[in-house]
Amino acid sequence: MSFTLAIVGRPNVGKSTLFNRLVGKKLALVDDQPGVTRDLREGEARLADLRFTVIDTAGLEDATDDSLQGRMRRLTERAVEMADICLFMIDARAGVTPLDEMFAEILRKKSANVILAANKGEGAAADAGVIEAYNLGLGEPIRLSAEHGEGLNDLYTQLMPLADQFEAQAVRDTPEVDVDLDEDDDEDDESYTVPVPTSAKPLQVAVVGRPNAGKSTLINQILGEERLLTGPEAGITRDAISLRMEWGGVPMRIFDTAGMRKKAKVQEKLEKLSVSDGLRAVKFAEVVVVLLDAEIPFEQQDLRIADLAEREGRAVVIAVNKWDIEEEKQDKLRDLKESFARLLPQLRGAPLITVSAKTGRGLDRLQEAIMRAHDVWNRRVPTAALNRWLVGMLEQHPPPAPQGKRIKLRYMTQAKTRPPGFVVMCSHPDKMPESYKRYLVNGLRQDFDMPGSPIRLTLRSQNDKNPFKGRKKAPPSKLRKHLKGPQRG
Repeated sequence: MSFTLAIVGRPNVGKSTLFNRLVGKKLALVDDQPGVTRDLREGEARLADLRFTVIDTAGLEDATDDSLQGRMRRLTERAVEMADICLFMIDARAGVTPLDEMFAEILRKKSANVILAANKGEGAAADAGVIEAYNLGLGEPIRLSAEHGEGLNDLYTQLMPLADQFEAQAVRDTPEVDVDLDEDDDEDDESYTVPVPTSAKPLQVAVVGRPNAGKSTLINQILGEERLLTGPEAGITRDAISLRMEWGGVPMRIFDTAGMRKKAKVQEKLEKLSVSDGLRAVKFAEVVVVLLDAEIPFEQQDLRIADLAEREGRAVVIAVNKWDIEEEKQDKLRDLKESFARLLPQLRGAPLITVSAKTGRGLDRLQEAIMRAHDVWNRRVPTAALNRWLVGMLEQHPPPAPQGKRIKLRYMTQAKTRPPGFVVMCSHPDKMPESYKRYLVNGLRQDFDMPGSPIRLTLRSQNDKNPFKGRKKAPPSKLRKHLKGPQRG
């Protein structure tokens, strides 16, 4: 039985460090300054033979208004209500603070299962804080060191009986059903070859863009709940948060990333970590949604982000947010399409969708565009069709003859998908100009219905008969020795 464990506590007590240790990866950003984590981050944790979901939360602050700290606290309190068990962490070196006492009182009322942990408990400097933790009235504290992995055996000892309880409860609550095995299903599975998103392998979608473009608001609107922290302040999101959902019946994992500013403006270490986390999400994604602000679309940073996604070989969808406040919609849309075609020719044909993250308008078209881009990204073209197409392209526009050397294109095949990659066997591939390669790529996009998808075209030589071509020439002494054969004594 898998249960949910929420790690809560004041800022900078080591919640994200423990989260990373339990999931076995450096998923959450960690820094010495307090308040790094702002959103709820979930991960699959393992502790000995226990498997459970762990939630990293924002540091609890004494704020209940609509400020950023107040919104962070409400999100953390929501995680407490969602979780089966709460792990309340304090800083053993700092001791129990008035904030710790206040939050301990809140947890007693809101959570049925609370485990107290005194983190940073290595060394004699933490002894007083561990003893002081008994005053919180939450039982015996676990002496932990999330950074060094100490005290995890004690955490396992406290989690094990609770895990058994949840497993027994799940067995009682499971309805009895008859499972009808249909033999035809197996036959269908064997003949099914088209890759489609499943619960085990959901479609990976990353939402990227400049700060304050509305990425978190858009994902909240898709989810239908306030799952991510939002607000008028720019740069609220810091971690790349992944969320599982079903959108239009399609299993997806959507990544909310931190806003990416120009490199020259990124000075703080924390912002550099946030941007690198977002870039990592782009590399893991299958479809990248580049979210633009309708008021200032296609700024230089937007172009860099879209170009990055194309260079990484990801399917790209351009979404223009805040469309609900645009007055001259038709004129604006015409200008957007003209700017898109002029500024991003490498993404020719990629979908351009107008949405409103605030009202939810255009989300159905965005979902269709994502699925369409994913389908094109997985497109495979038969070799026979490719070679018939290649003959027509050569007749229409033969390749040039640089320095009088005629380039012959013999045949073509598709080597890979995700993104589509093609190999053309030809003579003198090193002398083929880039303009002719673009001519072939644009023809592939148009004739085989692959708009917007990155296409990789590789030219290879077939007529090389010399097996020693490219090798270093042997020194004269070694060459003479090789020709003379072995020396006899």
